[in-house]
Amino acid sequence: MNTRWMAGLTAVAALWLFPARVAAQAPAGAAAGFKAEVTRSVEDAEKKVIALAEKFPAEKYGWHPEGARSTGDAFMHIVNGNYGYAAFMGTPRPEGITRESLAKITEKAQIVDALKKSFTHLKTAIANASDMDKPVKLFGGREGTVREVMLLAATHDHEHMGQLIAYARVNGIVPPWSEEAPKPAAPTKPGN
Repeated sequence: MNTRWMAGLTAVAALWLFPARVAAQAPAGAAAGFKAEVTRSVEDAEKKVIALAEKFPAEKYGWHPEGARSTGDAFMHIVNGNYGYAAFMGTPRPEGITRESLAKITEKAQIVDALKKSFTHLKTAIANASDMDKPVKLFGGREGTVREVMLLAATHDHEHMGQLIAYARVNGIVPPWSEEAPKPAAPTKPGN
């Protein structure tokens, strides 16, 4: 048999099989499936948002660009969103947690605590959601599904994490996970 033909056949077979195997595998030791994937995305945002909230000095929680939320309000917007999206999934807000009660939280330690509790609540709602295709009324009365709500929750957390990264950078604060990244090698001059 022609070795060139055999090599080509092997390459085609590998290309045909490889994407399916990669797509079907979660990271080593990680749970698979949509809920697990969304949970990992939420956990990524959780880790970074909380680290950023802890790093921001308390006196910067009132800072904001003109016409935008303050730093503390942006963190609390994430908290309120986590509880709201969980409610869309069928997990009601805990007793006493309302938009009004959350609006009264302004101190750094309380905000960090509220963030932690809201992320735990959101992840519980994702885990407990039984009917991913269940129709729900979203913002403005638009129809959606519980699955879509999960995507919206993860997207919302990452969107406002980006906002808070910008707030941090403007205030000379380096996000903690950026400090941990290896520094790029210094460029070398041609000929060295």
